[in-house]
Amino acid sequence: MSDTPYIPPKVWTHDAPSGGKFASINAPTAGAREEKALPVGKHPLQLYSLATPNGVKVSIMLEELLAAGHAGAEYDAWLINIGEGDQFGSGFVKINPNSKIPALADHSIAGEPLRVFESGSILVYLAEKFGAFLPTEIRARAETLNWLFWQMGSAPFLGGGFGHFYAYAPEKFEYPINRYAMEVKRQLDVLDRQLADNRFVAGNEYTIADMAIWPWYGGLVLGELYDAAEFLSVQDYKHVQRWAAAVAERPGVIRGRKVNRTWGEESEQAPERHSAADLD
Repeated sequence: MSDTPYIPPKVWTHDAPSGGKFASINAPTAGAREEKALPVGKHPLQLYSLATPNGVKVSIMLEELLAAGHAGAEYDAWLINIGEGDQFGSGFVKINPNSKIPALADHSIAGEPLRVFESGSILVYLAEKFGAFLPTEIRARAETLNWLFWQMGSAPFLGGGFGHFYAYAPEKFEYPINRYAMEVKRQLDVLDRQLADNRFVAGNEYTIADMAIWPWYGGLVLGELYDAAEFLSVQDYKHVQRWAAAVAERPGVIRGRKVNRTWGEESEQAPERHSAADLD
């Protein structure tokens, strides 16, 4: 740790970039930064996203719906490059005033296209629209939503906390890395205990809870997130490992994680998706 402790000022001001990978786009204000319309394809569902852990939740859901025979889930997926600030274009901000991916526009609704933002909200919307991957029985539904919202509350500690200080911060400091590593391991233990008695996160059925949790915690234990598998001793979480490997083999997951991806093996990339053929 630094020999000179940081003393916060009485009033914080944004005097200089904070540093790190996303310094050029970080700012303390919301709203559009440029006029930029969003493209619209031929399908009723229009997805604007990037294949981050939050983004692939929705493309996985859409591909799972199609695999289950819901033809109405055909969609166009457009790339939003958050590193270049696409999320601050006026068209995107109109769909999501919080300027975060993913965002969905449903053009099948009368009047203005219906906007849906926040990944958990999109998963619930699609599950209810198509009657799939969200149980209707009261206890099973509540358990699925319990774990969906567990992910919403937990993942910021994994991403914005551990991921930022371990992988992206311009300097590495012991205190924040240790603090968030401890919390991530606690979360993995929570998940491991749940999966010890259940095939999937919310029970014996695959649901939107799995689709929300797998890109973060599945990716982590499979060694695909932050290059931190060894550091966090992820091999200790055997039930999470079993579940993560099983979900990774699902055709809908294999296809969905390619959508809006611009890195890795070329065969794993589909920067845009307008038909099933784009993923073949």
